[in-house]
Amino acid sequence: QVQLVESGGGLVQAGGSLRLSCAASGRTFSNYVMGWFRQAPGKEREFVTAISRSGGSTRYADSVLGRFTISRDNAKSTVHLQMNSLKPEDTAVYYCAVDSKRFQTIVTTDRGYDYWGQGTQVTVSS
Repeated sequence: QVQLVESGGGLVQAGGSLRLSCAASGRTFSNYVMGWFRQAPGKEREFVTAISRSGGSTRYADSVLGRFTISRDNAKSTVHLQMNSLKPEDTAVYYCAVDSKRFQTIVTTDRGYDYWGQGTQVTVSS
């Protein structure tokens, strides 16, 4: 089992920044691909970004490329999402997720991830 707890969400003006964190416990965190997804009201959950177990490989959704950066600290079992130049359309609940089946290959569908945090709300005002 893996337990995930997100933090760092909040309300920010357009153009501002937020840094989300996800603390993992329960299994060897450093073995797995970690990802961030988001779900806006009335929309399906969508892939944001993910990082391989070593941190050497990352993928980003086109909508956040160049604005968001994912990183991980395996010693602290934590993954971070630095979000810059935020837009109102970034407003959503952000979820941290673990793909315990893959070490390096990053998938972008939520079906590929088997452990999820409870989510943290990010609201960007215009």
